[in-house]
Amino acid sequence: MKRNQRNLRRLSAAGLLAVPIVMSGCGMLSGKQSEAIDPPPAQVEKQMLNTAGSTAAQGDIGMQTTVYLADARGMLAPVTLGIPKVEGASEVKESLEVLVSGGRYAGYVPQGFQAVLPAGTQVHNVTVDPESKLAVVEFNKSFTEYKAADERRILEALTWTLTGHEGIEQMQVWVDGVKLTEMPVNHTPLDRPLSRSMGINLQKADDALYTNSSPVTVYFSSVTPEGIQYYVPVTRLVPTGQDAVKAALNELIRGPQYGDGLVEVIPDDTTVAAVEKGEDGAVTVSLQDSMFEQGEQVPTELLQAVVLTVAENADDAKVKIRMNDLTEVVGTDSRNYSEPVSRPEFINEISI
Repeated sequence: MKRNQRNLRRLSAAGLLAVPIVMSGCGMLSGKQSEAIDPPPAQVEKQMLNTAGSTAAQGDIGMQTTVYLADARGMLAPVTLGIPKVEGASEVKESLEVLVSGGRYAGYVPQGFQAVLPAGTQVHNVTVDPESKLAVVEFNKSFTEYKAADERRILEALTWTLTGHEGIEQMQVWVDGVKLTEMPVNHTPLDRPLSRSMGINLQKADDALYTNSSPVTVYFSSVTPEGIQYYVPVTRLVPTGQDAVKAALNELIRGPQYGDGLVEVIPDDTTVAAVEKGEDGAVTVSLQDSMFEQGEQVPTELLQAVVLTVAENADDAKVKIRMNDLTEVVGTDSRNYSEPVSRPEFINEISI
């Protein structure tokens, strides 16, 4: 098996909110250095938007919920936590309570991650309209007391946490009974409901133009201070007119931005031979790579990143992976990825 495999084992723009993300340039570097990828400029923000109690005792776990928390470099990642089930409270509302800095679920947040809503924020109410799949969230005034640099991160964490729940595809924010038409600090427009089309950890591919680009979301890898691997979604703006799944896979192969602390999950000489949707609705991805041979197990990190990336860009379709001429693609988790695989219900289950 080649050295790259051993290394792996160690391991429409119309809907986008183009508020620049503040990214750290320090920390762990990826195994390869991609070309510079810049955040979108502030002048395209409105255009892209408009077209688009006390800590419970640890171990007292009653339900699992996936929330989006900031890691040590400020990038948002989905983290699945076990938290107490509060009688009479909705799971949706309780998931937002986890996002409050220093809130009653602070003891459940793993080391290396932090909640993004301002301390003192109270989630007054969450109402979901089943017809429009819109979640309306009402906070108290403390929600508005944040730094300008955190504004987009807050909106992303709220939107992606909420839309991870079944029956929710978009959300609106209210404060003390008043619907926000813009965010109070950096004035991000909120004249339309937000959805996952806004992206997350937004970056621009070096060959994309702001005026002619589309978003795709890919999943790279990172590691906690304790050495636990987890996945981080990154939305890239790519030249428009491409197949979304194939474009996303090509960005996955391109690899992380240099210096953002993410780790490549797939060798950079891999190519996407084909992307096909079958009659069963599953998306078959055919990859070409000289690194893997018949009988060898493929790193689970690679295969799961492909599944997450394809599902994110193909309406949660099941995924089948073909690689070279292998009769079966089996991961180091002993799972056969040549058969249809669904996106995991829970991702990044990190113990505290």
